Amino acid sequence: MTLDLNSDLGEGFGVWRLGDDEALLDVVTSANVACGFHAGDASTMRAVCAAAAARGVAVGAQISYRDLAGFGRRFIDVEPERLADEVLYQVGALAAFARAAGTRVSYVKPHGALYNATVHHEAQAAAVVAGVRAFGDLPVLGLPGSRLLAAAETAGLTPVQEAFADRGYTPAGTLVPRGEPEALLTDTDAVVARAVRLATAGELVAVDGSVLATSARSLCLHGDTPGAVRHARAVRAALAEAGIRLVPFAG
Repeated sequence: MTLDLNSDLGEGFGVWRLGDDEALLDVVTSANVACGFHAGDASTMRAVCAAAAARGVAVGAQISYRDLAGFGRRFIDVEPERLADEVLYQVGALAAFARAAGTRVSYVKPHGALYNATVHHEAQAAAVVAGVRAFGDLPVLGLPGSRLLAAAETAGLTPVQEAFADRGYTPAGTLVPRGEPEALLTDTDAVVARAVRLATAGELVAVDGSVLATSARSLCLHGDTPGAVRHARAVRAALAEAGIRLVPFAG
């Protein structure tokens, strides 16, 4: 059995730093690199791409609304044509830094509010896919059952289902909104149990106790949650002990 571990990285900006990119790159197999719209800047993007390439970690474009002030966690009603262009802009920017580091952008994943919007928002999901398609044939990472993955498949791109080790799930299989009770799992044992159950049984447990079946090929470990590095190291060790081989889903 195989599984990909991904994490949101490069989410600092200027003198501000968020998370421990170097430590997480020693654990994950795919890096969702912020492309400058919700976080990240030129030097950060280049540094993360170089560090990922040195470790054989796949580089993915973590695209977002243009929302530095809100860290990309506020819905913005962007017209589809502009959103597609902004997706293309972000992927292209990261591709330049990946190329300079001797690697390439292997997939695309929306961040924050854009990720959540494209679960149900048909027009924005289609716009994200249009932006990716304009760049090239890249897999799209997203929530199972989302409009985003459906649109990616229709456009001839590879839709890749992911799950979250450290986020709460509703009984409908969507993420509990940040700021609500049980939105985040902060206990390392709980995060590890979620990861192992996903990898070995294909199951997630929602906040009401209901069991959700999943075929996720990639598991996200957020880099900005409390104890992120501790969680990630414990998850990797537990998955290895369970006989799960950790490999990038793309690249």
